[in-house]
Amino acid sequence: MKLSKKKFCAFLMTAAMAATALTGCGDEKEPEGNSGSAGGNVQESSNGESGGVQEVSLKVWCPQNQVDSGIMEKQQKAFEAEHPEWKITWTTEVVGEDKCQDEVLKDVSAAADVFMFASDQLPSLVEAGAIAQLGGSTEAMVKDENAESVVSTVSVDGKIYAIPFTHNTFFMYYDKSLLDEADVTSIEKILAKETADDVYNYYFESAGGWKLACYYYGAGLSVFGADGADLAAGVDWNNATGVAVTNYLIDLRNNKKCAFDSDITVAELIAEHKLGAWFGGTWEYQSFHDVLGDDLGFTTIPTFNLEGTDHQLLSFYSSKAIGINAQSKNMAAAVAFATYLGNEENQLLRFQMSAQVPTNTKASANEEVLADAMTAVLIDQSNNCSVAQPASSLFSARYWSNAGAIATEIKSGEINKDNVQEKLDTFVGAMTQE
Repeated sequence: MKLSKKKFCAFLMTAAMAATALTGCGDEKEPEGNSGSAGGNVQESSNGESGGVQEVSLKVWCPQNQVDSGIMEKQQKAFEAEHPEWKITWTTEVVGEDKCQDEVLKDVSAAADVFMFASDQLPSLVEAGAIAQLGGSTEAMVKDENAESVVSTVSVDGKIYAIPFTHNTFFMYYDKSLLDEADVTSIEKILAKETADDVYNYYFESAGGWKLACYYYGAGLSVFGADGADLAAGVDWNNATGVAVTNYLIDLRNNKKCAFDSDITVAELIAEHKLGAWFGGTWEYQSFHDVLGDDLGFTTIPTFNLEGTDHQLLSFYSSKAIGINAQSKNMAAAVAFATYLGNEENQLLRFQMSAQVPTNTKASANEEVLADAMTAVLIDQSNNCSVAQPASSLFSARYWSNAGAIATEIKSGEINKDNVQEKLDTFVGAMTQE
């Protein structure tokens, strides 16, 4: 199961044409939007009612790396300089993109005006009326400056609800002092490499089911069909192949050269050169590089051998995006700031300061981006080693807790080779029951 050639990499292949072929994003000082899924129009003005300076408060939720790197503060100050019509009081709080949906839905009225989130959370946010539908020049920017497949990650029923800013998938990092390019092409080669007794060659991480899925999808299985949208297709992880994959993971858990998530962290291991290979995203590059320096390598995720047949592991693909609270009391400023965060200039800034590869086609056509080795890996990963992450509220509501439990129970021994079929039947039932 490979992503179609409409994947985001298609736009990089035509990057030289993109800068001139695409239309502009319009006047960013006068963004337009619609409030929530109810679709009420938001009439926005760049000036206060009296034509003077208007005092506004904006709460922003962003991941830790946007604070630690200083990117968010830099962007807020630059935005203020471009918008003297607003005197802005900022509240910036750390909320990871993976946790954003949960925090927003606790109390939409108390949530941030502008938040960063993983795009698979969008259906639930829309259904709850928690995220503003975008219109006007902001909608045009999203449609005109992103590949079609990227736009689809922030769309529901053809309506745009967020601004994508980076690709959300993972690839493999490795310590070049322990493994070389020939070693990291398969899990079997990684585990077979001779290393010191206190070194783990490979690191298994479920990430709540996000990384766990790559083994099952790699073997040809799926959740809700090939495109993740066919609810009637159900889940096929409890067939003979699913049993074989689960048994493979049980063997990984018992392999002394494989570290298991939560037993010990990646950070602890790489600090002493005691971990060969592990999965991660672009947003983690700087922290890993700070520890390993030139010993840090990265490549696409490897193959694994299941009952004598090699299969390419397949990561989930989605985007990370910027949303606006449908109940924001300062909608004009919120939409303007979200649009600013998602524009070409700031996507390039995030790339430079935190290695997040832009979705914006103009930023992606930048020579610095195109020359970057990590960008090349991300292209290869998304074109050849990933599948579109299902984006339905049913998937979000049921998959994460149930899939995450598979890894937890493998670790504890609750899932073993004697009860794999029973446990997978339970998983499939939880995913498909009415």
